[in-house]
Parts: sequence; structure tokens; C-alpha cells
Amino acid sequence: METTLRGVGVSHGVAIGEVRHMGTAVLEPPAKQIPAEEAEREQGRARLAVEAVAADLIARGNLAGGEAQHVLEAQAMMAQDPELMADVDRRIAVGSTAERGVYDAFAAYRALLANAGEYLAGRVADLDDVRNRIVARLLGVPMPGVPDSDEPYVLIARDLAPADTALLDPTLVLGFVTEEGGPTSHSAILARALGVPAVVALPGAGELAEGTVVAVDGSTGEIFVEPTAEKRAELEAAAAERRAALSASTGPGATSDGHKVPLLANIGGPADVPAAVEAGAEGVGLFRTEFLFLDDSKQAPSEEKQVEAYRTVLEAFPEGRVVVRVLDAGADKPLEFLTPAEEPNPALGVRGLRSLLEHPDVLRTQLTALAKAAEGLPVYLEVMAPMVADRTDAKAFADACRAAGLQAKFGAMVEIPSAALRARSILQEVEFLSLGTNDLAQYTFAADRQVGAVSRLQDPWQPALLDLVAASADAAKAEGKSCGVCGEAAADPLLACVLTGLGVTSLSMGAKAIPYVRAALAKHTLAQCERAAAAARATDTADEARAAAQAVLSGE
Repeated sequence: METTLRGVGVSHGVAIGEVRHMGTAVLEPPAKQIPAEEAEREQGRARLAVEAVAADLIARGNLAGGEAQHVLEAQAMMAQDPELMADVDRRIAVGSTAERGVYDAFAAYRALLANAGEYLAGRVADLDDVRNRIVARLLGVPMPGVPDSDEPYVLIARDLAPADTALLDPTLVLGFVTEEGGPTSHSAILARALGVPAVVALPGAGELAEGTVVAVDGSTGEIFVEPTAEKRAELEAAAAERRAALSASTGPGATSDGHKVPLLANIGGPADVPAAVEAGAEGVGLFRTEFLFLDDSKQAPSEEKQVEAYRTVLEAFPEGRVVVRVLDAGADKPLEFLTPAEEPNPALGVRGLRSLLEHPDVLRTQLTALAKAAEGLPVYLEVMAPMVADRTDAKAFADACRAAGLQAKFGAMVEIPSAALRARSILQEVEFLSLGTNDLAQYTFAADRQVGAVSRLQDPWQPALLDLVAASADAAKAEGKSCGVCGEAAADPLLACVLTGLGVTSLSMGAKAIPYVRAALAKHTLAQCERAAAAARATDTADEARAAAQAVLSGE
């Protein structure tokens, strides 16, 4: 009998197929003691396993490319963390086997992350995956990972590590469903990059029996278990209609009555540019420059290396708009040369612009590199600061840009509620705003963006979040300046129409989402978008807001 489950849809499309489960995690190795004379040999085994796993992660990243490559390289750095390895050596020296020493050292580090604030707690799944891979290699058992299958299937997992998600074969993995995660988790971001339908934060997904036929709607978050022939036909017809709308919609983003809404791409570096160009992006709305810095956590990349990377991106969009976010380090992206060694809660501490203002040489080098990269190019360069809290922050950033001789627009990201509430004040110092809805939701609701248990509060349809978007857009309009959205909210076609109705002037998203958003905007007038936005804000829950907007835009 058909039943319906609901999680959080994070990647558009429909997948219908049999369930296959993720490989089981590595079992806990036995806690047996070894003689002292074997310690050195066991330490060597541990180091070799760590290096092999790190090399494998880097190789997977090279194959995957794009944003997945940056995520996997960061995981490899986690595996080779010197303090973690020192703890492994200490445990082996007092009698642990290599596998037990690794297991216990990672467990201790895991506990630190879980209690170190929202962002670092979100890296626990990545840490567990690294541990499992090292222990599996030491035990000589198969690596945890996607199942072997000659037939296409729907993958079910508690959570998906970046190393697995990055190399999913879309011809075999029709879609995936996870019990954990949220709309901005690594799994969700990589699923969108792959174009694989995906639903996350579905409690009980692991209880679906192997071989059960399910239909996954990555747009609505619905899972239909043993769907009827009628339901299959309905879903397939809806998917065909979406594909037809996508192929028919081309050109710049605009509503049906001609109101322009530039559609831009979120990228992590030069490797992401081809997909953005292919999708018809009108420029870049978020260039996450921190991935360039993560190549070496001990020192900042040279000015020359930065110039080369920035110029590659700028050259790809002649006459286009490229919005660069300066280094956003700290919390889940710690850098030894920049991030404080110990903070009680890194997500609420010295991160983003706060780190850069404490290390003005790093900021100066980056701004100078951007200025040199843009020389002689007909691109519209805009540079923005992350984690701006108030006018004082905005002024400090604008002053630094001017001191570096940067010929560009200076902007501020709205990720903290105070910035939305005092947006007009901030706009006295900068020329545009860009809403990072992922962090804005996290800080508004005190809800970790990586924890499935609080995904309800990470839903970008929450009316309180829409209120903050409206406040920012209204402030920008009053000042005659622009206000874009570069968070994952912009990738939802229905929500993109609502954001347009709230007064947002541009939308930036993963390249795969651009055709969906373009097609949705082209079906509605600006007035319809405004009515949908008003209806959504008049509700009290995310589900009610979504339903109210849908009712307006569907003419119900």
C-alpha cells in the first residue's frame, strides 16, 4: 500500500527505483593491549593508513572537481591533523593497537567538535567518515561506501560523507535519501552540484527495506513508498513538464512582465566556472575565495597565486557581474595562520571579517590581488565582506578596500540579524547587500545548519526569515542600492519568486538550479510575486508560508 513520508527536498527532480542501503560503518575494534616493543610498528601502521586515506580523498577530489574537490581536500587535511596524529601515537605508546588508537583518538576529537559550537559540530559526520576509512584500512575490511549494483537504485543512508557523494554515478544512483543533514549540509550542496534528486532529514529512512520501490521528489521533499501506477504516472508527467519548461526558458532572468532579476552562480573557484557558463549564469553572485586558502592551512596563498585564480574567474564573465566574498575563515574552516587556537564557541567568535580585521595583512593582500586581477578587464567586480554585524564593521571593510586601491563596489553580507535590522545604517558605508540565508537562518533561530533534528528551523520559508529579507530589501530600495540573495534559498524556484516579490534584486545559486529558477520566474508577473510574498509573510510556519505562496502563484 502506498504511503507518503516527508523530509527536506534539497535537489530538484524525481527518482523512482528500488532502495539500496549504504554500506555499514566500521565496527569498533577490540581494546586489546600490545607489548611495548610493538608500539613503533603499530605507530608506523597508523601513519601509513592515514596517509593512504588522505591520498584517496585527494584523488577522489581530483576526479570530482569543482566544489566537491575543495570539500574532500579539507577532509584529507582533517585526516592528517598533526595534533590528532600525536594523540594516536600517544595511545599506541601506552599499549593500544593502531586501529584502537585511531578509534579512541578520533572519539576524543569528536567529542570536542560536538561541544565546540554549531559550525564545528557540523563537521562530526566528516570526521566519522575519515575515522571509518582509516580503521577499515587497518582492519583489512571493505571501506564503508555506496553499494555495488548493476541496476539503478535509490540510495538510503543515515548521512552521506563528501567522499561518497562526490563520486556518485548519476546513471546508477537515481536519487538519495538521508536521515540526517539539512538543506545546507555538504550532502545537499554536492547533490545539487551533481543534479541528483535528494531528500534529507527524513527520520526512519533507514527502516525502508532493501528492494522497496520508492519515488523521491527532490523538490517537495516527499517520499512515496510503493507508489501506485497512478502516482508514478503523475510524478513522471510533472517531471516531463518541468523538463519542457526548462528547455523553453532561456536568456536573462526576468518575470513574465519583463522585471529583470539577474540569475548568478555560486562558485568555489575556477573549476566551477564551466558549469556556471553552461547554465547561462549572468555572472557570479558568490565567489567563495576561502577554498583557495584551504590548500594550505599554515600560510596564506601568495598574491601571485591569488591573482591567477581570480583573473581566471573574472575573464569568464566579460561584461558580467562577479561578486567576490573575501576570506570567510574560522568556525568550520579553521586556518592555522588566522583562526584563534581555542574559542568556546567559534561560530559566535572571531570568524569572517572579524578574523581579517585582526590580520589586516591577509585582507590587504587579498584586496590587492583582486585589484590586479581586474585590471584591464570589462567585468563588473564587486567585493563583499562576510559576517558584517554593524556600520562599524562595514566602514572598516570599505576603508580597507579603498586603501588597497580597489576599483570595485564594496558590499556587506547580511548573515547576522543585526545587519538586517540596521541595514540602512550599514548602507551608508557600502554600496550593496547580499543575503546569506544559510547563516542568517542559523543565527536567527539558533539552529545548527548541519543538524537534521533542527532542520525545521533551517527552512528558508520560515516567516521570521522572510521578514528579515524584506527588511534588508526595503532598506536597499530606500537607499537606491541593490540587495541580492546568495544563500541556498535562491535555488528554490518557488521561493525565488517570493524573494523577488520581497524586493530582492538578484539571485545567486548553484549552477544546476539556474534553469529551474529562470523557468519559474518567467511564468509569473512581478505583481504575482509580490502577492505571493505578502501571503507567505502573513503565515506562522514554514509549511504554511510555502502553501500560501503556492496557492497565489497557481491561481488557487
